[in-house]
Amino acid sequence: MTQTILEIKHLKKSFGANEVLKDISLSVNKGEVISIIGSSGSGKSTFLRSINLLEEPTAGEILFHGQNVLEKGYDLTAYREKLGMVFQSFNLFENLNVLDNAIVAQTTVLKRSYEEAKAIAQNNLNAVGMTEQYWKAKPKQLSGGQKQRVAIARALSVNPEAMLFDEPTSALDPEMVGEVLKTMQELAKSGLTMIIVTHEMEFARDVSDRVIFMDKGVIAEQGTPQQIFENPQEERTKEFLQRFLG
Repeated sequence: MTQTILEIKHLKKSFGANEVLKDISLSVNKGEVISIIGSSGSGKSTFLRSINLLEEPTAGEILFHGQNVLEKGYDLTAYREKLGMVFQSFNLFENLNVLDNAIVAQTTVLKRSYEEAKAIAQNNLNAVGMTEQYWKAKPKQLSGGQKQRVAIARALSVNPEAMLFDEPTSALDPEMVGEVLKTMQELAKSGLTMIIVTHEMEFARDVSDRVIFMDKGVIAEQGTPQQIFENPQEERTKEFLQRFLG
């Protein structure tokens, strides 16, 4: 039976007079991998940041296991803990080494003991290919691809129910993109629920259960990768893919 984790209803977000998100509704099922594609400025990142409440929606509802997280009195910290977020800019603590970067949220937010947090961090770092030889390194000693894999391990270490990725490869050199996508592909196979804003069309096509094309603040079209990439219905989807896929 399909279990819906997140349900977004009529979400809107304006910055002053600029309406960036116009009435977006979306259900996310447990274990589903959703890729969000579209031109720069179509509202993709704002949508992701609104789901995680890094941006406060102007209107609409976000239901997490059926409860509206925007209602007064809802425990937003607990909600945010359930959604791991990986940014394009890594957001690692420069003064902490790799291992401590993956430990700190566990001990401060989840109040885990240091020993427990360390074991979980080590496990997740190993899983993304950042093995023991890297644990004492500071972020400035790492490549972009390595930093991003540490950021993924850190997000995994708080046991999120879903992971949000905001263009996780856009700040990387081309040769590093592959290693991060490979890590994400492994996560998708493990059954983790993932929502990914990405410019990597091949990745979206090969790894997603569903692809969403956003344009001018709305979901213009959504479907299976096959439907979107091989038989798009909307003119603007076709134009976007032609530009992107040449």
